[in-house]
Amino acid sequence: MKVARLHGIHDVRLHDEPDPIPNKSEAVLRVTAIGVCGSDLHWFSESGIGDSRLARPLVLGHEFAGVVQTGELSGRRVAVDPAVHCGECEFCLEGNPNFCTSLRFAGHGNDDGAMRECMSWPVRHMYPLPDSISDADGAMLEPLGVAIHAVDLGHLKAGMSVGVFGNGPIGLLTLQMARLAGGIEIFATDILPHRLDAARQYGATTVIKADGSEVAQIMAATRKRGVDVAFETAGENAAVEAAIAATKPGGTVVLVGIPSDDRTSFIASVARRKGLTIRMSRRMKNTYPRAIRLVERGLVDVRSMVTHRFPLTESVRAFETALRREGIKIVIEP
Repeated sequence: MKVARLHGIHDVRLHDEPDPIPNKSEAVLRVTAIGVCGSDLHWFSESGIGDSRLARPLVLGHEFAGVVQTGELSGRRVAVDPAVHCGECEFCLEGNPNFCTSLRFAGHGNDDGAMRECMSWPVRHMYPLPDSISDADGAMLEPLGVAIHAVDLGHLKAGMSVGVFGNGPIGLLTLQMARLAGGIEIFATDILPHRLDAARQYGATTVIKADGSEVAQIMAATRKRGVDVAFETAGENAAVEAAIAATKPGGTVVLVGIPSDDRTSFIASVARRKGLTIRMSRRMKNTYPRAIRLVERGLVDVRSMVTHRFPLTESVRAFETALRREGIKIVIEP
């Protein structure tokens, strides 16, 4: 089978490798769609992410769907949760599998991801898709899960005002979830005009170019009050500081973005004097059933976010297109 492995910065090579052999808890999956995530771009352009560095040629890809080839789900189209938790540690038993002490994650560390024609993965992390959800839609359920979890952390209530700082795929999905949760005034900021256009399409009531004036514009629009909840989804300190500055006293800021230098900073006095609640978002937890229902009922639009598709043989082109921030979502289809 064909496999795309990352060997170093901007160095993805196609290999011929043996077909996977599943263990008793796994099934073989024919991969049909893989979303290119911002964290994949960190690996591609920096040879690592956060404090994790590339130690061996790695198969990236953690947003994926496919067709099961073996076992009880054979023939079914499924979306796949890339995070495999033990189910037995303190954090799993507390209902927080995203903090599992033995967590495995596709396309990270020692666990190869989905940028290959076939792979084996635990059956309990495969979610059958209804006919109305395409394979590419299925791959989008992972980033939607991240957005669902972020909005859960924000404790957003109907009638609140919201800021989404950074409107790439995660930001746009967070925006849609904030609208569903009852946000009636949603401010979206980004540096790219086409992303602002998309934010308006997906429900933002006000879009603002992130040129340094966004905080003043939000404060003016909210009569110097600020937003109730802010989501930082850009992975840039400028967005973090803007989110904190634009949030009302006693409000909540959820940090979702991953910074390239593994550091997040902001002016402490601003956050302290406002008594802000600042929450760090760690991937997602138990979101796939909710995500499937939301997409199946047309409450969240993931399909129109996929703007570019590439075969596995053009993986480098797919990553380079995503790095240039062209379109919204890049999908690779083996």
